[in-house]
Amino acid sequence: MTSTGGYMVNAVVVPEIGSAPEVLELELPPVSDLEVRVKIVAAGVCHSDLSMTNGTITPQFPVVLGHEAAGIVTEVGAGVDTVEIGAHVVLNWAAACRECWFCQTDQPWLCTAVEGVTSVPRGILADGTAAHACMGVGAFADEVVLPARSVVPIHDEIPFDIAALMGCAVLTGLGAVRNTASVGKGESVLVVGLGGIGLSAVIGAKAAGADPIIAVDVSPEKEALAREVGATHFLLSEPKLAKQVRALTDGRGADHAFDCVGAPQTIRGAWGAVRRGGRCTIVGVGRRDQEVAFNPLELFHFSRTLTSSIYGESDPDRDMPAIADEVRTGALDFTKLITDRIGLDGVAEAFTRMEAGHGGRSVIWLGED
Repeated sequence: MTSTGGYMVNAVVVPEIGSAPEVLELELPPVSDLEVRVKIVAAGVCHSDLSMTNGTITPQFPVVLGHEAAGIVTEVGAGVDTVEIGAHVVLNWAAACRECWFCQTDQPWLCTAVEGVTSVPRGILADGTAAHACMGVGAFADEVVLPARSVVPIHDEIPFDIAALMGCAVLTGLGAVRNTASVGKGESVLVVGLGGIGLSAVIGAKAAGADPIIAVDVSPEKEALAREVGATHFLLSEPKLAKQVRALTDGRGADHAFDCVGAPQTIRGAWGAVRRGGRCTIVGVGRRDQEVAFNPLELFHFSRTLTSSIYGESDPDRDMPAIADEVRTGALDFTKLITDRIGLDGVAEAFTRMEAGHGGRSVIWLGED
């Protein structure tokens, strides 16, 4: 079905860098060929959304926030044969083109069509200003219009709030453990930063049979939640972290470390806590104006692997349905990640909690109570 007009929705908009998010009316474009319209039911508030507002990531403004979401397809454009009206879907902010060199070599998370895209033009505000959708999605809204390849159908049994987390936190954190680092049973794991992504990494480490699983955060409040989802130990982030980790790993250091913050000090802390020959994976997105220093001797002597993990090196079309099956069977449980349910007008408070280190994931809920 092809629409003959646009759609008025409420959306969370940041007018300019450094300004607070506001709920404003937005006119979405009509559904074109190969596009779909999705009613948003749940959307997770990710740290990357906060980074869009403070200059860590630089979108075009005004920007409609949100990229981690799930909902119901309400309209499909001509030529769409991958999804039908009524389908439950997860939004995919990193939809691969399937044609570039990276896609053809089975690395869709590095797709050239996605690389560097922080926002795309989509919609018009009430004052006539063109708006931009965060990560090409702009999911903090009643509805979205986007390419059909940017949605992944999932089983109707998956709760929408859990499905939303699969769109970023789960794929990124779990994927870093499984796809990037290939954590094995009995290996020691260190996770630095316990937001939605870090907690998903802890869950992934537990599912892999890792032991010990050492969770680290600046907030002591995160300890209870970290242990609930699978951490065997909790440490506060401080300069003596490496010494504390070695004490828990027979003096060697962790086999794997995952930095889910992206700050120079946390990267150095995670790196320093890894054993000789171990692996340090950078998952958090840091600022381009900061630097991390390593000296040539330590790089040689410790023989560690330092790498990053973009979107958990996941292929959403493959991995989301597979993870959904594990959720259905109880093999994976992400319910404890959600500690706050909010409306569209609660995003600013969610950012405040995030910066203070309080709670896990805040989820915007637009479904029926």
